[in-house]
Formats: sequence, structure tokens, C-alpha cells
Amino acid sequence: MYLSSFIHRDDLFDIAERWLLGRLEPDDGLRITQILICDGFVLGQTLEAMLRLLLERLHGKVFKQKRIQFKGQLRDAICSNPLDGSARIHELVSLYNTNPEFFYREAPINGSIYIDGENRLLGLYRIKRPRRIAEKANRYVANWIFQLVQNRAKEMAGERAKDLNVPLEDLITPQKLMDSEFVMAEKDIAKMFKDNNIRLDRSALQIHDVGGMKIVASREKLSLLESELSEQLNMRVNERESFSGNYQATSLVIEVVWDADYVCRRYMDSRAWRKYLNRGLSELELKKGLEPFLEGAKPTLKFELILSTFPDMVESELGNSLHEERIVAQRDNKLYRGYIPMNVEFLLEYLLAVGVSPHTHIERLPIKIWGRYLPDTVIDHIRALYGMPDGELF
Repeated sequence: MYLSSFIHRDDLFDIAERWLLGRLEPDDGLRITQILICDGFVLGQTLEAMLRLLLERLHGKVFKQKRIQFKGQLRDAICSNPLDGSARIHELVSLYNTNPEFFYREAPINGSIYIDGENRLLGLYRIKRPRRIAEKANRYVANWIFQLVQNRAKEMAGERAKDLNVPLEDLITPQKLMDSEFVMAEKDIAKMFKDNNIRLDRSALQIHDVGGMKIVASREKLSLLESELSEQLNMRVNERESFSGNYQATSLVIEVVWDADYVCRRYMDSRAWRKYLNRGLSELELKKGLEPFLEGAKPTLKFELILSTFPDMVESELGNSLHEERIVAQRDNKLYRGYIPMNVEFLLEYLLAVGVSPHTHIERLPIKIWGRYLPDTVIDHIRALYGMPDGELF
């Protein structure tokens, strides 16, 4: 779980790696809390400043910002004053207005939309919620572990081939035996975690889109803006991917130098410390400003910038490439469904939950990679962080 949108990404990665190996240190809860407060605020302020800069560059006109908490607010904004009068867009807007609850209106989102004087959507930014970060981190870790398990299973097959004195490519293995060897290989990998005999591959576990923004404009304007990012706006494009088919857009991974003076000033001027009063840190500590939390911070952070036309934006929110449907498909199409990846997701979800809860100290790790658990286990432990144990019926 190497979150490149966070400025203390190395520290958070080290904690996550230790937790996956079953090692808890006394100040982990406090450190996670400090990181999520600091890095979340830095990321939010940087996204807001960068998006304003890009919109001013692209449109050169007055626009207003509106905080959103649910996807229904975004979809209402899309439908309130469509930028495109095509029959397809009118069809989708009509379907939404007929039954808006069918379009995941209550799905939570943490971000802001930007609209012009005619209430037309120009762009938005958002920061992934802890649950979604844990899901994505699980996919990355699961794919990496799956490769380890496969490699171990191949080693077992190689050992059998050697014992039988036949080349590996000529070895015939019944499906039942293959399944058995995969299970045994999974247990071997789990034991490596338990014995602290494994190191996570940071390069394979990088997540760049914890912070993300989307800009809506014509293809011509988007093309011009993309060409100016590195040349004139001091934004480094690290990766580029174009999507076609049902979902169409251009996705860029942008690296920027964040402005520490500006962010620290905004923290105090906006009295941002007030929204962190229920996170286990004292009011006195929070009022000291952001500077005490910045030790060891990276000078840059990365986020995803999506460039989209308005018709493609409508399709992604109301049509054939509905965002939530893509999320469900990702969950259903997991390459590896063993107990190890499930435990990874449970543990990372709990780690992030600690960082946004009133507790900064925990006694033990409730999830071990080499154990087996039901979803109720992590739910109960997260509820306990908020003093909300399940009520017994009798």
C-alpha cells in the first residue's frame, strides 16, 4: 500500500508492511492518525489549488465551488444544465430523472464540483475514502501474492517432475492434485508472513489515484491543456492511458511540488483543526498548526487527472460505463480469492479506520494474514474503535 498521493507515503507503507507481518508497535495508532490528518489536508488543498489553476487556464471565466458528499449531488449537477444537446444525453438525463435512486445516489464521495455561472459542470476533485483505498490496495497486494503462490506451486510441480525423472513440461498433473498444491503453496506463503520472512514489493504496490480530479471540456481544449501541463504549468506527467469502448477518457498521473507555506497557512486561516477534534488528538495539539506533523514529508505528491468530454462524462455517470458498475465488476473479477487477500483487505481497512477514529492506541492486531476471519470480525473491531459494540438481542 504505497499511496503516492500522500506525503508520508514511506512511513505509512512501513507500518502497513509490519502489520501484514503481524508486528504492532506502541505508537502505530498515533502515527497513522497524524499521517491521515496531515496528508489528507495537504492532498485536499493541493487538489483544490491545482484544479482552480487548470480551470482558469482552460476556461478563463468565473466559476464556483460546491462541496459534495454523495454521488447524487454530482449527477444532479450533470443533469441540471447539460453542455451537449445530443439525443443520447437527453435519453440518459431522462432515465436519471425518472428513477434517480437506480443510479447509486447515496454512494458517498469526498470532494468538490466546479460549475460556471450557467450551472454547467466544469470539473471536480475527490479523495478516495478509506474503504475504497483498502479495496484497491487489496487488489494490488493480492495480485502480487498470487504470483508468489503460483511460483511456489510451480516449484512443487518441478520437485515432482524431478522425482519422476521427467521434464516439467511433460509432467501430467490431475486437476485435484494441482488444486491441492495451490492450497499448500498458499499455506507456505502465509507461513512466510507469520515468520517475518517476506518483504513487500513497493514498486508493485503503488497507488496513484487516492487523490483525483476530472476536467470536462471539448476534445480540442483538453488536447491543448494536456500539451501545456509540463511546459507551462510545472506539472510532471508520469503516466498516460487512453480508454476506449464503453468508458472513454484520458487518464494522467500527475506529479506536483506542493506548497507547504500555502497549505500550512490555509490550515490555520480556515481553522481546519476543528474537523479533527474527534480523531484522538487534543485540541491544543491540533491548534499548533500543521508544521509539527510535516517531519519526513516528501516534497511532491501524485494524483490522477482525467480529461473527459461532457458526453463521455455523462456515459461514465449515467450510461454504459457507470462508475459504480465498474467498481462492482472489479470486485467480481478478482484473480485471486483465497483467504490471504481477504485478510489483507480486512487488515488495511482496519489500519485506515484507526487513523480516522477517536482512538490513537490499540492493544493488538485483530487480523493476521495467516488466520481466517469473517467480515463481521473486522466490522466489530472497527465499531469498537468508536465505542459502538454490537447490541445483543438477549
